[in-house]
Formats: sequence, C-alpha cells, structure tokens
Amino acid sequence: MKVFYTIFLLFLSNLFMTFAWYGHLYFKRFTALQKLGLVSVILIGWGLAFFEYIFQVPANKIGYQENGGLFSLFELKTLQEVISLSVFTLVTVYVFKSEKLAWNHLVGFGLLVLAVFFVFKKW
Repeated sequence: MKVFYTIFLLFLSNLFMTFAWYGHLYFKRFTALQKLGLVSVILIGWGLAFFEYIFQVPANKIGYQENGGLFSLFELKTLQEVISLSVFTLVTVYVFKSEKLAWNHLVGFGLLVLAVFFVFKKW
C-alpha cells in the first residue's frame, strides 16, 4: 500500500509543480490574467509550489526504505522524474494543448524506462 501512496502523492505533487513552473505560460488565454506582472506570476507559482511540497515531502517520507517504504533515495528520485515528465507531457498535450507529442519524445521516454530498469535492478 505504501507504494501506491508514494506514487499517488508524487503524481499530485508533480501536477502542482507543472502548474507552478509552466502554468503562467498559459495565462495569455485568460483576460484577467494577461496583464499580471512578473512578481504576481512568481507569487502564484510559490503558492502552487506550496501544495507541491505538501504532497512531495510525505511521498518521500512514506516511500523511503529507512522509514519502512520500499525505495532507496536513487529509486525515489528516478520515480519522481519519470512521474514528473509523464505529468508534464499529459498537461502540455491535453490541458495546455500547446505541443504535439512526437516520435523523439517517445524515444526519450523509452530511454527513461530503461533508466528506471537500471536504477531499480538489484545487481
């Protein structure tokens, strides 16, 4: 069950992270947000990042081996990166609708899966 909680919390964390880091690029589609200055955008990003940390920290705490979880630090970080890129891709393609998923992206993701294999493999 800890694996599920870890992955679910990492997913939520990365959803907030994606909007904190890239959401302001989507503001041009909303009249009320178009004229926000850099300081306002930074404050909104910080506000969203707060929620990112609310999910990220417990995910790492629950998932870490020394706290009774199943993952080493390298495994947690690798898992986080794969989830991060997956969430980013879904948001970019289906929410922002600003990019198309291309073959080279799929090759890159395939290489990430290979990275996961090597990081998680017990040699």
